[in-house]
Amino acid sequence: MTTSTVHLITRYYGAFNAGDSAGMLALLADDVRHDINEGETQTGREAFAAFLDRMDAHYREQARELVVMATPGGERAAAEFVIHGEYLKTDAGLPEAAGQRYVLPVGAFFEVRGGLIARVTNYYNLADWTRQVGG
Repeated sequence: MTTSTVHLITRYYGAFNAGDSAGMLALLADDVRHDINEGETQTGREAFAAFLDRMDAHYREQARELVVMATPGGERAAAEFVIHGEYLKTDAGLPEAAGQRYVLPVGAFFEVRGGLIARVTNYYNLADWTRQVGG
């Protein structure tokens, strides 16, 4: 179970790095819970798709130095990586975008059910990101 969960999460980030939203969404449970860093909790694949559309409009990102760990039963996993990004278009409530580049450590936590991702929780230092983009 651990190996299949690590593979699932690795595929999720492979799709992320390829800009393949459909590939990411295919790995999610219909009722996926998404805990947005310093934001709200959203539920459902449709809400996650809307989140990805918004992110794609404002940011270009790659997850590098990915490390994935899973519990022995495979029902939970964690990923640590470094996001390398470019701030393309001003996101509401955030500093003005002008193509600023940023590098940011990220932690993500997952619940897995029936071979699909049932929860995604992301954590990163928003104050650090804000400093990097000049806010």
